[in-house]
Amino acid sequence: MPILDMPLASLKNYQGINPRPADLDAYWDASLEELAGVDPAPVFKEAAFQTANAACYDVYYTGIGGARIHAIHLRPKKITGKIPVIFLFHGYHGNAGDWSDKLAYVNEGVAVFAMDVRGQGGESEDVGGNLGDTLEGQIIRGLDDEDPKKLFFRSVFLDTKQLVNVALMQDFADPEQLYAQGGSQGGALTVACAALEPRIRRAAAFVPFLMDYKRVWEMDLDLDAYADLKAYFRFHDPRHLREDEIFTRLGYIDLQFLAPRIKADTIFITGLLDNICPPSTQFASFNKMTCRKRMFLYPDYGHENPRGALDIAFTFLTKGVLPEE
Repeated sequence: MPILDMPLASLKNYQGINPRPADLDAYWDASLEELAGVDPAPVFKEAAFQTANAACYDVYYTGIGGARIHAIHLRPKKITGKIPVIFLFHGYHGNAGDWSDKLAYVNEGVAVFAMDVRGQGGESEDVGGNLGDTLEGQIIRGLDDEDPKKLFFRSVFLDTKQLVNVALMQDFADPEQLYAQGGSQGGALTVACAALEPRIRRAAAFVPFLMDYKRVWEMDLDLDAYADLKAYFRFHDPRHLREDEIFTRLGYIDLQFLAPRIKADTIFITGLLDNICPPSTQFASFNKMTCRKRMFLYPDYGHENPRGALDIAFTFLTKGVLPEE
């Protein structure tokens, strides 16, 4: 088997090396309490795209900091009683995507909400207001601010939770059938959503991002999606005198530390040749989960959707069924 990272036996026991902030649980408990005081004030606008079976809407709601967040929403035109809801999250720099690729879920009687991450390729508002570097990427956004609550991805993680709140305000949403899925950054947000919203019942995370930052740096893979880590040190701490402080601050948005909160049945799709989000970083989170979980390993795949994996996730999310080992 090709090896990019640790041997598989080591990966299965790996617990991560990024330092964990001592007050991490209090940080996220306070963040959820703050969010509870934010009225999402959702607005649904009928979209130009419509089909015979799906009603389609642009949705706008308020997140942390007063930002108006955009999502696209599809649901069956004929609904009897309560139906399942799935939350879809996109990759870094992207957006909620096209309407048509969500129709398979609608055809199964599932309502879909797909969120635009603030400040990326969609319509969601980035209200900014952070001190320090914002040039290279969003991992380091807010890192220099005195208040760790200014970290950019804190707001994005909370946006996923607020989207669930918006969905549950709708008469058709079944609180017992809430699901989440995404790849790369979307895989990270799937983990975040399931961690911050205990009513999520099933989650499928493909090659998830935003985990074990120090391990990425140690492997010299602070490139591409993680390039802002290297840029930050080169310009703001070239001798790494603040290394422990910086990685500890990043620990607030390191999903390996939120993973133990997940109650949903969860699957990971992991390519063992992933040089964007290394396998060890994904195992750091997966190994900390105490929920029902399963990781599907693809030895010859990197940071991509392996053949057949989307079908596995679709069947798992809509029917609760997984293939045999």
